[in-house]
Amino acid sequence: MTRSWASSEHARRTMVANRRRDTQPEMRVRRLLHAAGLRYRVDFMPVRGLRSRADIVFTRQRIAVFIDGCFWHACPTHAVAPKTNVDYWGPKLARNRARDAEVSKRLMESGWQVLRFWEHEPPEDVAGAIMKKWRASDYPSAAPLS
Repeated sequence: MTRSWASSEHARRTMVANRRRDTQPEMRVRRLLHAAGLRYRVDFMPVRGLRSRADIVFTRQRIAVFIDGCFWHACPTHAVAPKTNVDYWGPKLARNRARDAEVSKRLMESGWQVLRFWEHEPPEDVAGAIMKKWRASDYPSAAPLS
């Protein structure tokens, strides 16, 4: 094995196995939205050149939804500071938070509504908040089934 940024082979395998899309929290919310009749884009870049992809996007309503992982986005409730490789993880997680704020700002400046949720939030609550924002949008293309 070549030299890795990971503190151990186990840590490396764990990080490589992390998914960018279709995580359990995302899938739970998407199933509820789909069952309610809403249609959306998945893992979609709302604004060209932004280098960030929203988890769920309603293009006509210009709503971008992010479901952030507690570790990767430093959740104030559940984040645990890494005990190994601290010199790497501290700045990495700080950059993630700064990028989240910059992406939200740029999307809002481009006329998008940005919704951010934590992975630990109940999917029913997240889907409910998304549907409420969808219904209130200026471009309700069709009424959801429920």
